Amino acid sequence: MIEATIDSLHVSLTGQTKIVLLKEIDSDRYLPILIGPDAVEAIRLELQNIVLPRPMTHDLLKNVIGAMNGKISHIVVTELRNDTFYAKIVLDVDGKSMEIDSRPSDALALAVRVKAKIFITESVMDDNAIYPEVGLDIDTGANLDEEAGLESQPENLEAFEDFIDSLDLDDLDTEA
Repeated sequence: MIEATIDSLHVSLTGQTKIVLLKEIDSDRYLPILIGPDAVEAIRLELQNIVLPRPMTHDLLKNVIGAMNGKISHIVVTELRNDTFYAKIVLDVDGKSMEIDSRPSDALALAVRVKAKIFITESVMDDNAIYPEVGLDIDTGANLDEEAGLESQPENLEAFEDFIDSLDLDDLDTEA
């Protein structure tokens, strides 16, 4: 398994495309995953340490797992099948390891809340990784559009635009 971090969130202000960009630790390989608007907001709020007065769904799940004496060990992006990524949330409950099927977006939103490690299977990364173009500076800092409150795309994203243009989005539901 390959350890990764959330590098950035990219939200098109002119379209519906929302991507979480995972970066392999100690490498320049990135895995872009399309996610829905609720998940991008859940991840963004946690990464920016914004506390809401009431728990969001991912906060609730974290609380339920903790109340049942469970601990989230890590999450794994396990496969890409029919243009849809799959993930597992790995829990430790009373000394037993359990794997729970999950959308990557939900697993990531939960992982950032509990500071769990993020992994990607080697086959998924080998088959789907993208590399920045020479001279392309991938912005790992917050590049927030003040009006929208979401991260906007950097101006020089030809590699990512080519990737997005190659996707067949007709068969995807809104929260892949």
